[in-house]
Amino acid sequence: MRTTPAEFPAIGQWDSIAELYEFQDKCLPEALEMALRAPFHRGRLAARRLPRSASELGALPLTTKQDLRENYPWGMLATGKDELATYHESSGTSGEPTPSYFTEADWHDVVTRFVRGAIDLSPSDTVMVRTPYAMLTTAHQAHQAARWCGATVIPADNRSLVMPYSRVIKVLHDLAVSVAWCLPSECLLWAAAARAAGLRPERDFPALRGFLVAGEPLTGERRERIARLWGGVPVWQDYGSTETGSLAGECPAGRLHLWADRFVAEVRDPETGACSREGVGTLVITTLFRRAMPLVRYDIEDWVRITSGECPCHWQLPTIEVLGRHAAGVPVGGVRVTQHQVEQVVFGLPERFGVLFWRARARRDLLEVEIEVDTDLRAAACAELIAAIRSRIGVDCAVRGVPPGTLVPRETLTGGREFVKPRNLFAEDEDWHKAVIYY
Repeated sequence: MRTTPAEFPAIGQWDSIAELYEFQDKCLPEALEMALRAPFHRGRLAARRLPRSASELGALPLTTKQDLRENYPWGMLATGKDELATYHESSGTSGEPTPSYFTEADWHDVVTRFVRGAIDLSPSDTVMVRTPYAMLTTAHQAHQAARWCGATVIPADNRSLVMPYSRVIKVLHDLAVSVAWCLPSECLLWAAAARAAGLRPERDFPALRGFLVAGEPLTGERRERIARLWGGVPVWQDYGSTETGSLAGECPAGRLHLWADRFVAEVRDPETGACSREGVGTLVITTLFRRAMPLVRYDIEDWVRITSGECPCHWQLPTIEVLGRHAAGVPVGGVRVTQHQVEQVVFGLPERFGVLFWRARARRDLLEVEIEVDTDLRAAACAELIAAIRSRIGVDCAVRGVPPGTLVPRETLTGGREFVKPRNLFAEDEDWHKAVIYY
């Protein structure tokens, strides 16, 4: 079942980062010629001298999310519509559609990237896909990748009202799910929901062998807390976007590697515009094999840190740390505070406090934090978190402990609802107010 198209490179076909970068330079001219078939790129690049190597890419303008929105729906299309396999959109926080389209070959590219990581899917796996299907690509890439590996897929869309947390736990338990594809936050919510259902997450899910997570930045502290909650089940990370599919995956040594044989990555300093292969800044990518929608210097807008040191996996791929969309943070008393920093200190609290759910708000001179914690542990947990925030982040703070169930209500973890398909004819003792509307 595993057949990789010959045109896509595979890990092991290069012996060093330098050789990998030579491969990028070899592929880049053809990739840019492909991009010129799209009206958007043709209008911007046709009169320019196209780069012959990645080092020359900085001479080209950035492609932004707003460019994609303004060229909705087909301005980014580089093939005929008859070649398309799927059409997708993401709207983010703008509410405007950001189009994305893939040919069948593009999907082969996405799938073969996605299955590279430490997860090692096989026909013996049962994979629960718990990210949005809808117009996004996230669930579709996991679904196709799992099927390509022969695994059984349970499509448990996290935006479907028919899959409340109580049912997710039942599916995890009764169907012996071995791998779950989800947001990191879901792993915490499921642990709480399992306990609310009278189950022990660390013992009562023996088939579960790993979580594959994406969609949120993940600190080492939260990863470790999730693993301990579930009895040592590993947490693997993937990183990508609706516009691109998987951009990075985790190796057996636990590091997140860029799929730099499939695209050129730049790290951009938004203040100066300077770009480099390594460092901290926003991630800019140029695709090498995308057919339907080639991307040229596309600013993902996520803050990342990229390095290229040796890794025990010997994949010879750059390492990436995802810092989040708003890694620049919010100001508190002259210090810029990021969610990444706060998450590190919250999940750095001793496990005995049992803190899973929290929220924070930046005031001008004060960081307000609330944590769910039992009454008898509240004072100690708050005091320890205050000390950690002041010493590690360097801002004044006020921490308040609230009863479990305040931030994540118990009914969210245990509740369900009645679902009725649209109908028009009712018996005398039935509620005909449920006509037409799908509840």
